[in-house]
Amino acid sequence: MKSELHPLKPFLPTKARILMLGSFPPQRSRWSMEWFYPNFQNDMWRIWGYIATGNKNHFIHPDGKRFDKEKIEAFCIEQGIALYDTAEEVIRLKNNASDNFLQIIRTTDLVSLLKRIPECNTVVATGQKAAETLQTITGSEKLPVGGCCNAEYANRRLKLWRMPSSSRAYPRSIEWKAEYYRRILVLKSSQTD
Repeated sequence: MKSELHPLKPFLPTKARILMLGSFPPQRSRWSMEWFYPNFQNDMWRIWGYIATGNKNHFIHPDGKRFDKEKIEAFCIEQGIALYDTAEEVIRLKNNASDNFLQIIRTTDLVSLLKRIPECNTVVATGQKAAETLQTITGSEKLPVGGCCNAEYANRRLKLWRMPSSSRAYPRSIEWKAEYYRRILVLKSSQTD
């Protein structure tokens, strides 16, 4: 089986305080946009639309077939959210997007990412595979869904979170998942006061 390299560059707004890390993008045939969480069946941008405006369709393009990348980028910059994944090289053990069948060959160089976003103090794993990989990278404790811990990593104090997966394979409602993700923004606002 052939390995795949990460197809996207990290999205690292200069003033980012939050770094959200997924596992690895799905195959390109499943993309609705050239960006993070591109599969239109993935609910990440519906979760954030619901949090930002109460409307889970807020980040859906007017054509109804894809996400509105420009609108999402502007939101992430405004909220101080950086995006990347915990793996830079993987092998798909089955020809699908399931994290259960991703073999990680090379993890992300988290130290390098954090150097590029000096104000970041919160790292969020967006699902089980991402959380397990983040735990391996940082040596942190295992976290339950919605759990967080403090960690010393890359010469800074970080708050590490494990969020529920935005995949529809994780059978919870957008509203239920949004209550967990909303905690990150509450934390951000309390740290900037």
